[in-house]
Amino acid sequence: MILCTAINHCLCDGIGTSQFLNAWAHITSNPNSDPPIQPFHDRHVLKPRTPSKVTFSHPVFTNFTPKMGENGHFALNKYLQSQPLVATSITFSPSQILKLKSKITPSQKCTTFEALASHTWQAWVKSLNLSHLLNVKLLFSVNIRKRVKPELPQGYYGNGFVLGCAETTVKDLVTNNLCHGVKLVQQAKLCLNDDCIRSMIDMLEDKKVRTDLSVTLVISQWSKLSLEDLDFGSGKPSHMGPIASDIYCLFLPVAKDPESVRVLVSLPPKTAEKFEFYMTQFLECDQNIELNGYHDNGDRLTY
Repeated sequence: MILCTAINHCLCDGIGTSQFLNAWAHITSNPNSDPPIQPFHDRHVLKPRTPSKVTFSHPVFTNFTPKMGENGHFALNKYLQSQPLVATSITFSPSQILKLKSKITPSQKCTTFEALASHTWQAWVKSLNLSHLLNVKLLFSVNIRKRVKPELPQGYYGNGFVLGCAETTVKDLVTNNLCHGVKLVQQAKLCLNDDCIRSMIDMLEDKKVRTDLSVTLVISQWSKLSLEDLDFGSGKPSHMGPIASDIYCLFLPVAKDPESVRVLVSLPPKTAEKFEFYMTQFLECDQNIELNGYHDNGDRLTY
């Protein structure tokens, strides 16, 4: 059986989607029982203030769309979408994730997401061979259900998230070790308190505001939503993921291996080869590999 869903973010976020699908599966398997989590649909808990109080700077957003060549910047995502893309999928096992985190610890503690997001961002930027003078951003979803005051009620189905934003120059990202990117991700998460989140909600009332996607990697984490555990009565799924890949990066769960993470993103073919190399370079023991550029020496990396 293949189950396909299409859910608009105007309705709910990933956690809301997971709650809906788990409730559906629960009722299908136990038709005479109530869902384990009762839905809470009221959106007023995140309504903007009157008058608006935008008291923080929010680098996630911009009031304009940069054009190619304007002030040395260009709309990278539009450029990527203007050409054929190939899906790139790389699965990281628990041991490989530990090896990646060992490059960061003990000098700096971090979560699996922080380590893998920093690594993916760095590899993505390296593979695109961008000018070292450019500013690049990493956007990622942050659950705010317990960050706002008062906390959102259990079962909230709406968009209970905001985008965290890490920002640096290409030079600083690609020439520093992973600790640099991890610190930026951690700082982006740390600043998202109730005051900052309310300021962001108020800013979104300005219809000229857009998410800044000019030179930006967007990561959405699906690997912690328990979607790989859905059981409609016939057992857990053998695979879970999107129907198609996009330039937005997804962290996906791996069926029957809850500690593994699959990274999925689409890139132009030659860029995808470089991306695969930089993503797996830390696993290679062959000292003959050229680290300053992409050289596969005739041997393709396999997974």
